[in-house]
Amino acid sequence: MTSLNRRTLLATAAGAALTLPTIRTAAAQSAVRFTLDWALQGNHGMWSLAEDRGIFRREQLAVRMDRGFGSGDALVKVGSGAYDIGFADFSGAVKFNAENPASRLVMLYPVFDRTAAAIVTMRGRGIEKPQDVVGKNLGAPEGEGSRLLFPAFARVAGIDASRVRWTSMAANLRDTMLRTRQVDAVTGFLFTVHFNLVGLGIPEDDILSWPYAENGLDLYGSGVFCRADWLERNGEVASRFVKASIDGLKALLNDVPGGMASLKRREPLFDEALEARRFAMTRDRSIITPNSRQHGMGHVDMARAQQLVTVNAEALGVANPPAASTMFTDRYLPPASERRL
Repeated sequence: MTSLNRRTLLATAAGAALTLPTIRTAAAQSAVRFTLDWALQGNHGMWSLAEDRGIFRREQLAVRMDRGFGSGDALVKVGSGAYDIGFADFSGAVKFNAENPASRLVMLYPVFDRTAAAIVTMRGRGIEKPQDVVGKNLGAPEGEGSRLLFPAFARVAGIDASRVRWTSMAANLRDTMLRTRQVDAVTGFLFTVHFNLVGLGIPEDDILSWPYAENGLDLYGSGVFCRADWLERNGEVASRFVKASIDGLKALLNDVPGGMASLKRREPLFDEALEARRFAMTRDRSIITPNSRQHGMGHVDMARAQQLVTVNAEALGVANPPAASTMFTDRYLPPASERRL
């Protein structure tokens, strides 16, 4: 073998050795199928920023993020195994887990420390406080989460639920029917209904709302969840995804315009200005709360978790509700020091 050939061989071997770590890193990336709860909204920027700023890559995750079609749909998709991880309001998981124990869902990270469920109305409807809905006509789609929780809210708020009339409609008609006085008030997620009304031309000063969590029914809201059997096989992946989610939320809190621009790149019709305002409301009413300030993002209080189970079991007629300890876990959260706001 000539000296040149030996040098070539050695250089080739050295080059191969240098590229091996890169090959191993790429191979070590864990693929995650992730479904959102709805079309892109401001709070979803925590995951688009996690992708765009290399947070997922740092955690060796290859995440495919798809829009959702409602929290119930996201629960079913993860429960069926079509997706590995989801983000949705977790109230519906009480009934799902009771009926599908083999596909049990587990909350890994409550992103919304407080539910966004609310009563929303407009000035001039004769409703100045929650108790004024007695004798009025409330609107919401059948099966909508805030409507299902209304009897529990009525109990703590001193409302006679039997004296409230309901009108059902498709979700895309709810806010228009409130605007056109076909109903007196509606139930829904505060930041969804509020900014839908703004989009319909209603002045913000004319919109009145009473979030359940701020009026006696303090439940966890939407969060990151997965199937229990998937979690048993992929605990490390779950931990990395939760950490990336929290770091993505920190990035969004520090750079809201950047987060909105990140979402705009994925959806050309995304309204950056409106969604920044929607996220500000979500942040201030559901994410940054006294509890999350004290304990850090994602803190799980099992007594509050059990309240969510009990309230939803009563609302949905679940005779054999699962224990909260089978539905919530803090095992996959990073240390509290990394979750401080």
